[in-house]
Amino acid sequence: MINGTGPMHPASPLATTVFALGLALAAGVGTVPARASGEALLLIEADTGKVLKAENATYPWYPASITKLMTAYLTLKAIKEGRITLDTPLTVSPNAVAQQPTKMGFGTGTVVTVDNALKMLMVKSANDIAVVLAEGVAGSVDRFADEMNRASARLGMAQSNWVNPNGLPAENQITSARDMAILARAILIEFPEYDGYWGIHAIRLGKRILRNTNSLLVHYPGADGMKTGYICASGFNVVATATRGNRRLIAVVLGAPSSAVRAAKAAYMFETAFNSNGLTWLMPSLGTVYGLQPINAAPPDLREAMCGKHRRRPAAEAADEDEEATGSDEQGLAALFSGAKAHGPKPSSLVAETLPSNPPIDVFIGAKRPPPRAVAVAKPGNAGTSAAKHRNPPAAAAGKPTPRPRPVSSKPKRAVTAAKPQAQ
Repeated sequence: MINGTGPMHPASPLATTVFALGLALAAGVGTVPARASGEALLLIEADTGKVLKAENATYPWYPASITKLMTAYLTLKAIKEGRITLDTPLTVSPNAVAQQPTKMGFGTGTVVTVDNALKMLMVKSANDIAVVLAEGVAGSVDRFADEMNRASARLGMAQSNWVNPNGLPAENQITSARDMAILARAILIEFPEYDGYWGIHAIRLGKRILRNTNSLLVHYPGADGMKTGYICASGFNVVATATRGNRRLIAVVLGAPSSAVRAAKAAYMFETAFNSNGLTWLMPSLGTVYGLQPINAAPPDLREAMCGKHRRRPAAEAADEDEEATGSDEQGLAALFSGAKAHGPKPSSLVAETLPSNPPIDVFIGAKRPPPRAVAVAKPGNAGTSAAKHRNPPAAAAGKPTPRPRPVSSKPKRAVTAAKPQAQ
């Protein structure tokens, strides 16, 4: 239960058109497809949990790297409980080193603080760092997975099961759009002081600049989080947040055919809801996210569609890519909503513009930030002498998110900043 809002009574039958098949199963009438057809889509209000759009939202799905939202959630929970701090040093283990890409690639014995690990997790989507955090919080990946499953049960994530902290392929690693929206809402409500972690544009490690895999951050005005994911079996996934005025929305897209379509679908759901002009009361109520009825079915395996010989795909299982939306994609996007909005701007146009990005956040390895390097600078009028001048990092980049409680629905003030993303 979150803020007194737990599983609520189901919406009326008229309000649950998109879940007719699931309700038929619960009633013992008709046949439910063994797998979802098409992507899973869900849009909810962050402050109330009200469902604004749902399609295949309660079908099981392979989460891929959106798993890392649960890893971050449990890390922040451990901080809140006093088990660790943002400055706690964590050591990279051989198990972490053995993880498949995407990863930071640190060697065994490398030390990284919890704060830096969280930034690397959310921006780079580093699988090795997910293991570092899991072992740092719970002592082992197995014990951390147990914590993940206990947290899911407590939050009402009835369709989720976790076996690893990074989302690399595993048959028993399962969630749903419904459950991921519940998790995203829990993160926003329970940890508003750490809101800055979800919208970092880029991090800088030495001379390396690593950009966020969530392209919405620099392509959709108001986007402020959270996490993308991709493996062959899942397709392109994203849990995203956006704020306009005092209204914050959470969108979940699972199984999109490309990173471009994934971003466009999330943006289209956001834009349609933000431009509703207060007329949502005219639409049939879909209740809250907690009232969505889970469907007992196998998660779709999109491996052939995503990574078959007919498709050009990245070499790494958990890698991502940039693609242009095709004409058929546009038709599918326009059909997401009925009414006049379906005849408005092309969905891909909502993410076509590149917005100004924030400067990269400095991260480092080791328990403490290394001292700034001295740079010799010639004094004016005296070419034969020089003075040491320090290059100090920007204050915002050097700091951690600062606690500042606020309602979830209010526009966040990011505690951390960053630059332009790449896909994941």
